[in-house]
Formats: sequence, structure tokens, C-alpha cells
Amino acid sequence: MQIWVGLGNPGAQYALHRHNVGFMAIDAIAEVHGFDPPRKAFQGWAQQGRIGGERILLLKPATFMNKSGQAVGEAMRFFKAEVGDVTVFHDELDLAPFKVKVKTGGGTAGHNGLRSTEQHIGNPFRRVRIGIGHPGHKDKVTGHVLGNYAKAEMDDLAGMLGAIAAEAGWLAAGEDARFMSDVALRLQK
Repeated sequence: MQIWVGLGNPGAQYALHRHNVGFMAIDAIAEVHGFDPPRKAFQGWAQQGRIGGERILLLKPATFMNKSGQAVGEAMRFFKAEVGDVTVFHDELDLAPFKVKVKTGGGTAGHNGLRSTEQHIGNPFRRVRIGIGHPGHKDKVTGHVLGNYAKAEMDDLAGMLGAIAAEAGWLAAGEDARFMSDVALRLQK
């Protein structure tokens, strides 16, 4: 069982925040691939389904960003999963808006959701880094991250989420480079 986690904050007031793009990616994958309806589990909302031949649990922690790792750890223990079975979808300040990169392990770059996840399960989990861009000055970071996507960004956001969901089969198969390449190609159109 692979465990794919979207990082975000629960509640309608956070729904369109850049910090919630991990939740948005999980929702898009669930819709495109016909996952079961969400149910309360593992201190969050969980959905099971298949992509290709792989069984996948989609998880959106309801613990708020700073404690996301609690939900991830609980799901891992339940399924007796290894840290390498976990993929975390999250917002990334150091990537241009709507760029998508995948890496395994690495630092947390001050991201509280990644920090919490690392504290609960260890480091070498796979990360799908979803670019939100940097506002240019460190004093503006919090407002940028916790701000809503602008109306002018909605088409680009929808296109990126659709590309992530459409190419998720490559992630499920462990073909990270192909996933990144095909997402980038879709976004060039």
C-alpha cells in the first residue's frame, strides 16, 4: 500500500490558500482516478483506490499543518508501511508557481508540515513539490503562503492539478522522472 499525503489546513477558510495545494492535488487525483469517498481515519480524511496496479491510500490530515506527521505516522503503522511507501504533496516556495518537481528525502526548508512528517516517520519519504513562488522578501512569506490564489491564477492552478492527476500513474509506478516530464509537457500546451 502506498500512502499519498496532501499537506494543508482543514476548514473552508483555508481551501484556496497556496499552503493547501497539497490537499488540492489529493482531491484532483481522487476525482480523476475514481477513489472511494473520503472517510474519517488516521486523524484526517482517507480515500482508498488504485492507480494502475498499485493500491493507494490518499490522506489529508485534519491536524493542521504543524502536526501533519501524526496522521501520516498513524496510517503508516496501520498498514505496516515503510517510509519509502509515503509520498507527500506540498507547496514549495523555492519553485516557480505551477512547477512540479519530485525528490526523495532532503531538508524541510522551514515547511512545518514536512518538519512534522519527518519527526514522525523519518526522512527519506518522496515529496511532490508544487511551486507557489517566493514573494521576493522574507517578510512577505507568511502572507503569500497563507494567501488565496488570485482569480487570474485559477486557470493555471486547474491545469497544473489536472496534469498531476492525469500523470499520477507514473508516480504510482515509481517513475518520478517520467511523471515530472509528462506534467511539464502538459503544462506547456
